[in-house]
Amino acid sequence: MPRASARLTFAVLATGAGVFSMLQSLIAPALPTVQHALHASPSTATWVMTAYLLSASVFTPILGRVGDLAGRKRTLVAVLLTVLAGCLVAALAPNIGVLIVARVVQGVGGALFPLSFGIIRDEFAPAEVSGSISNLSAVIAAGGGVGMVAAGPIVSALDYRWLFWIPVAIVAATVLIALRYIPESPERTAGKVGWTGAVLLSGWLVALLLPLSQAGQWGWGSPRVLGLFAAAVVLFAVWLVTEARSRTPLIDLRVLRLPAVWTTNTAALLFGAGMYSIWSFLPGFVQTPAAAGYGFDASVTESGLLMLPMLVAMFLSGVVSGRLEPRVGAKALLTTGAALGALACGFLTLWHDARWQIGVVAALFGLGIGLAFASMANLIVGSVPPAQTGAATGMNANIRTIGGSIGAALTSVLVTGRLQPSGLPYASGYTHGWALLTLLCLAAAAAALLVPARRQGPPAEAPTTPGVTRAPVRVR
Repeated sequence: MPRASARLTFAVLATGAGVFSMLQSLIAPALPTVQHALHASPSTATWVMTAYLLSASVFTPILGRVGDLAGRKRTLVAVLLTVLAGCLVAALAPNIGVLIVARVVQGVGGALFPLSFGIIRDEFAPAEVSGSISNLSAVIAAGGGVGMVAAGPIVSALDYRWLFWIPVAIVAATVLIALRYIPESPERTAGKVGWTGAVLLSGWLVALLLPLSQAGQWGWGSPRVLGLFAAAVVLFAVWLVTEARSRTPLIDLRVLRLPAVWTTNTAALLFGAGMYSIWSFLPGFVQTPAAAGYGFDASVTESGLLMLPMLVAMFLSGVVSGRLEPRVGAKALLTTGAALGALACGFLTLWHDARWQIGVVAALFGLGIGLAFASMANLIVGSVPPAQTGAATGMNANIRTIGGSIGAALTSVLVTGRLQPSGLPYASGYTHGWALLTLLCLAAAAAALLVPARRQGPPAEAPTTPGVTRAPVRVR
């Protein structure tokens, strides 16, 4: 691919993936505003976040696999159009029910991550793949930070509906450019989507993530929570058996058993627990009135600005990691990223009485996120056959999300388990939560040390996936 064309392709992929990542965090700071504007109860409003999480978890690996089979460009364009429709419906939503449906539609965009990684692997020169994946990972990570920082100013200056109108314009332009300039995938896998496996995968993911996100309201010992956890275990076991016996599995379990893949996924699970918990609870901590004995009584905009060092640091470290990876290896970068996350959470456990301390924590954790995101993607892409790129990177993103849900649920138990008469958490709840996140990030660093060092040369093609064919390449 010519250099100019590669740059344009990367810009399209980065825009799509960045917008989806931004949508993931953009609505969280504005949720009280949305709840008030649409006259919804707090418990109903939380479904604006939960519906998005569940939808992304279901569609990310499934559509990643569809891209492997049907072509990554056409799948990418279809996903972008779906995200566009979801944002348009959300911007016009007359009530909370329609907004929740729109968020389900937007969640389909989770597939942009594995599709983008697959297109980079297909279309870029081998020497550019690692750096491009690192840069894209930096954009994905920074997108979440942009959402946290931008939400307050957008809502204050305009209206919460502009949180969706702005992505409508960006995604519409991205679709037009993608149709014209992104080439279709040369690699195709013969076969079809294993829909039985897809339904079972969707079932155990929903059965696991739904109680994790709602247990605070339903109660950890409630029949709904316990029943869904039991269903998740059963469906997961049935899914494993079905995929192992299928001639066209949705997820090739042999790929997930590769040493570099399962160790990277373990690190993703643990680091995701720390990362999403910091994103979820640190803004609330700084917004707490000082009368509670901690916090800074920050507004939504001010709390977003306190997260700005994280945004800048994660983008810069993600970009730099692409240049460091050929020299030190993705394993070292993943280990370092997780260790920086542990250092940030440890610092926060001990020192959180001044705004500059929050800024230091945000910057340290941002450095860790940038390094970890880029190295995880590179380790997965470099370890699996081209025909499994979409499914494998989709599962890695999903596992990180599962870890985030588990970490947020555990942190919530510690933070909200005991409340002051005012209804605010005690400072000790946050302190115990930060200590837990420190341990989780340390465990992620330990898992990263188990990742096999990658040998020089092209990625191994074993285990092979039968039926890989090369589609005809059109001359443009």
